[in-house]
Amino acid sequence: MAQLPPGIRFITSFSRDQWYRAFIFSLTFLLYASFHLSRKPISIVKGELHKHCAASHEVELNSYKEYAAQIQPVKKLSNVSQCGWEPFDKNNYKQLLGALDYSFLCAYAVGMYLSGIIGERLPIRYYLTVGMLASGLFTAMFGLGYFYNIHNLWFYIMAQIANGLVQTTGWPSVVTCIGNWFGKGRRGLIMGIWNSHTSVGNILGSLIAAYWVSTCWGLSFVMPGVIVAVMGIVCFLFLIEHPKDISCSCTPYNSSKTFLNGASRFRVQMPTLNAKETSKPQDPEMQHLLIDGENCSVSLSTGTVVTEEGRHGRSAISFLGALRIPGVIEFSLCLLFAKLVSYTFLFWLPLYITNVEHLDAKRAGDLSTLFDVGGIFGGILAGLISDRLEKRASTCGMMLLLAAPTLYMFSAVSKMGLEATVVMLLISGALVNGPYALITTAVSADLGTHKSLKGNARALSTVTAIIDGTGSVGAALGPLLAGLISPSGWNNVFYMLMMADACALLFLLRLIQKELRCNAHPGSCSGERVPW
Repeated sequence: MAQLPPGIRFITSFSRDQWYRAFIFSLTFLLYASFHLSRKPISIVKGELHKHCAASHEVELNSYKEYAAQIQPVKKLSNVSQCGWEPFDKNNYKQLLGALDYSFLCAYAVGMYLSGIIGERLPIRYYLTVGMLASGLFTAMFGLGYFYNIHNLWFYIMAQIANGLVQTTGWPSVVTCIGNWFGKGRRGLIMGIWNSHTSVGNILGSLIAAYWVSTCWGLSFVMPGVIVAVMGIVCFLFLIEHPKDISCSCTPYNSSKTFLNGASRFRVQMPTLNAKETSKPQDPEMQHLLIDGENCSVSLSTGTVVTEEGRHGRSAISFLGALRIPGVIEFSLCLLFAKLVSYTFLFWLPLYITNVEHLDAKRAGDLSTLFDVGGIFGGILAGLISDRLEKRASTCGMMLLLAAPTLYMFSAVSKMGLEATVVMLLISGALVNGPYALITTAVSADLGTHKSLKGNARALSTVTAIIDGTGSVGAALGPLLAGLISPSGWNNVFYMLMMADACALLFLLRLIQKELRCNAHPGSCSGERVPW
């Protein structure tokens, strides 16, 4: 018999369940990357909406207007403003641009609290598909203002508000889905890698928006809108919400354990294994999977599934019930300040680079992607360290402690030249986005499957929405404060960001103390992986 080709051997070396997990990992990665791809253009286009005009350019611009009037006598010339695109060409442009950020992020923060509660009562695939199609529509709507020569501030604000509301369908849906498919074995590392979709989306969004920003900034919004809508169709066609939907098998973690969830309760009774079998390590990704139904099959050689209805299992957790889970309030408030810092960079970094390095909008947008590249490594590093130490709060606290002085160094070093700016962008991105990534993914999944829930898998969406919704309040405040403070000097903006990092660390002190106490006295925590 001929030997199988290497490619076929590679494919068959993985089980059916492992291929499905890899598929869901990749699909949800791309789905949420497209959400972030559509959020980035506004930060790139700011440099085009308001240009720094100089008296020496007036003659050149007037000549251009006269030439344009000759070749296009019908088209209005209000979009060829000396200082950008009306109404953002005035002296209060920073406040107006800040209002655009604030309208999106405020709507996102308010909508997020409702999104998790609604999402866990609806099929994830339908809910996410509708949200992505609507997000594509409203993202493109902002860019249509360029083509239809719209200069009404409220048009752009309403587009941002609508987009902020529909984008709240994304995060609770993808986190719930990925939490259903992956257990706690290496959750920090897996979700650290998976959460790099945030930075990948920001990078792609920056590059796409920067490609058209100087020639036709309307396409900087229309093209990301089309991409999000297309990914919504992909979501409808391919997203599998839970392993039970395709009768995926699950590997029990303990020899005899009772699992509870929102739909039913089942007990896995393991046969007696010999020493060789018991010493075989279990697949970490399959440990503590959230089983949400009776269709999960277990091989007869490894165990027997006995199902029984949970009287209280079918009801979704309430908002107040989710708040009572230990650690939810602390991590939510920590994320409020951590996300304040991250989103201030997201929305204002290109404009800051334009002012400090005196680059055009395209080059500033390209350079700002380095912050997100650093964020990719920061998220993975945070997940890896937290898995190794089994201390989520301590890992976040350590990175927040290092982030504050790094931001001060960034504000000072970035004025020394382009090379110094590149290095500090990478380091700052890692330290700022590391805690943000860890809290919104692994920590949210840990808390959504906390032992106090007794296995109610339907709590994950609500817990995720509460944590990210509170963080989104900070995301709304950060760009707004940056817009108000920046006229007095960019140094004051960095002082505000350093204070925010200090506040984020402050809210984690109790949890860090508890983790350290559990490390010193393991018996007091009863062997819990998450001692909150």
